[in-house]
Amino acid sequence: MSESQTPMPPRIDIVSDAICPWCYVGKRQLERALPMLAERGLHPEIVWHPFQLNPDMPAEGVERQSYRLAKFGSAERARELDERITQAGATVGLGFRTDLMRRTPNTVQAHRLIWLAGSRGVQDAVVEALFAAYFTQGADIGDAETLAAIAAAAGINDAAAFLASDEARETVLAEDLMARRAQINGVPSFIMAGHILFSGAMEAQAMADAFLRAWEILSRRAA
Repeated sequence: MSESQTPMPPRIDIVSDAICPWCYVGKRQLERALPMLAERGLHPEIVWHPFQLNPDMPAEGVERQSYRLAKFGSAERARELDERITQAGATVGLGFRTDLMRRTPNTVQAHRLIWLAGSRGVQDAVVEALFAAYFTQGADIGDAETLAAIAAAAGINDAAAFLASDEARETVLAEDLMARRAQINGVPSFIMAGHILFSGAMEAQAMADAFLRAWEILSRRAA
């Protein structure tokens, strides 16, 4: 393989929503998979992309309990689902506190912040903080002050002005639409070199195996 034919260093693109519990679980599984990839000499760049689970959500969000009652048909069913995600989180060391979660937010602002964090080199820290704030602290991550505080903790001190503007709003909405047109209807979805490899919070070893197989195929194509 000549130098000009060497494939680019691997990059894993993740389509996700900041209020998707399986995306948080999937992030933890990915973090467990990365050392497995490193053992094989792969050190992929990780890039997060927007997807709205609730694209019709009002900008101010809604009260969570009533929203879930309407969505799932009964309080009992909503509780069952909360218990399921709490148990799934516990398997990877996450302490979900659904009892603290009062609002289901519109996530466009959170996605804009993730975009900004990517341009500043702190995307992982901001994604982690958003997940933790929502799922373990019950924070309203549609609230501008909450988002600005999360940004400041990651070293982004101009987030309030950014969020008050329209910068990157159309970019985020266009990426969300592009994911839907690519027939992504479940998140997290993991992509390498434009190919959707799988969706869901797959276990770490299975993740690593999928990434390695994809990279081997891409490497052979570049040979």
